[in-house]
Amino acid sequence: MSETGVLIIGGGPAGYVAALRVSQLGGRATLVEENKLGGVCLNCGCIPTKFLLHGIELYHNVTGAEQYGIKTGNVSINISKLQSEKCNVVNKLVSGVDALLSAGRVKVIYGRAKINSPDNVEITDRSGETQTVQPDSIIIATGARAAGLPIPGGEMPDILDYKGLLELENVPESIIMIGGGVIGVEMATFLNRLNCRVSIVEMMPRILPANDAETVRVLDDAMKKDGMDIYCGAMVEKIKDSGKNKKVTFSNGKGTTTLEAEKVAVTAGMKPNIEGTGLDECGVEVNKDGIKVNERMQTSVPDIYAAGDVTGGIMLAHVAFAEGKKAAENAMGKVTFMDYQAVPQCIYTSPELAGVGLTEEEAEKHYQIETGRFPFEASGMAAILGDTRGFVKIITEKKYDRILGVHIAGPSASHLISEAALAIKMELTPQEIIETIHSHPSLSEALWEASLDISGETIHFPSSK
Repeated sequence: MSETGVLIIGGGPAGYVAALRVSQLGGRATLVEENKLGGVCLNCGCIPTKFLLHGIELYHNVTGAEQYGIKTGNVSINISKLQSEKCNVVNKLVSGVDALLSAGRVKVIYGRAKINSPDNVEITDRSGETQTVQPDSIIIATGARAAGLPIPGGEMPDILDYKGLLELENVPESIIMIGGGVIGVEMATFLNRLNCRVSIVEMMPRILPANDAETVRVLDDAMKKDGMDIYCGAMVEKIKDSGKNKKVTFSNGKGTTTLEAEKVAVTAGMKPNIEGTGLDECGVEVNKDGIKVNERMQTSVPDIYAAGDVTGGIMLAHVAFAEGKKAAENAMGKVTFMDYQAVPQCIYTSPELAGVGLTEEEAEKHYQIETGRFPFEASGMAAILGDTRGFVKIITEKKYDRILGVHIAGPSASHLISEAALAIKMELTPQEIIETIHSHPSLSEALWEASLDISGETIHFPSSK
């Protein structure tokens, strides 16, 4: 083993997990990170976003506490304090990653790496000093960044991206979100609950186009009921200044519409960070999405692997964790494969959405399916929590009774989906879920009841079958 061992480029979810896994397997790991450990997820993605959303959910719950006999008086929220505490949590977790790497005997270099060949990499640290190392293998985990919007006005410096949204110290009176994907709808939820007038402009026929359509309708209705305007099938043509505000012009097949708001945010699209890494020079194949890899996270060049968002696949931190682990194992001589069959996807809006496996639209293209549903309006725990919006849907393949997908809109969907992911991973049938006793009262009973509904045998809600 060389002095460098396995060289990991990038210290985000894929990179630091890969480094720790190499160490667990008895290898030597060297990690190069240009900015901060933790990547987008920890510093300006999953963690800070969910902290803000949790804070605003607490605020919302306090203002609605009279339902439970709690008198709160005048309640206000200090955005600067919320932002400060968000930074404290992020910094604590970044320090935690640093401590894990130190405990795992991972050498961390802050700087940039350029691959000349699989066994020759130049590393330039923050002081400008360059060294050349000869790793045994390489794992590229450089992540992705906002793609921007290539239209007139899209380059204006005061247009917000996901990072700018997370750093807002003052709540704008109004905002236009260009992009109705996960980032767009989550930040729209946050700002709307702070009395910001939110408009979402989405190019596709509906928001969250990759998610199950029936569950998305629950969120779409809730967002509109909360006062948000949603424009779908809309192609943005230009952004212009209008005094202190901005104007966004888009067409949607019915004509041209112009909206005006104090702020504009572009929350559509990410692109991999591959520039300057030397991929062309060393022959690593790149496709339109990112670095091309096989099931072992191996690139077109032996001994070079890639994991996480830089591969352009499913851009989720927990997928990056799994990919980083597999890349490390294969780099260390094992033969392991990625399995994307049961990847849970969660959206922390109000109500939450979560799904795993095939959507109903995807499943019915290839299988004869059966579905079971259970509404939260019939859930005792949902009634206790005061949130009965949404439902659980389970999709099965009729011939073999195999679970193809589970989709949830409603309270704690992000927690409930783990049972469904395990069921799909272990190839359980709905009957096996039915035979598993679920605690009462709990939201998890909804998955049990949805399984019963496939055969029309729900207990606490009349089945439609």
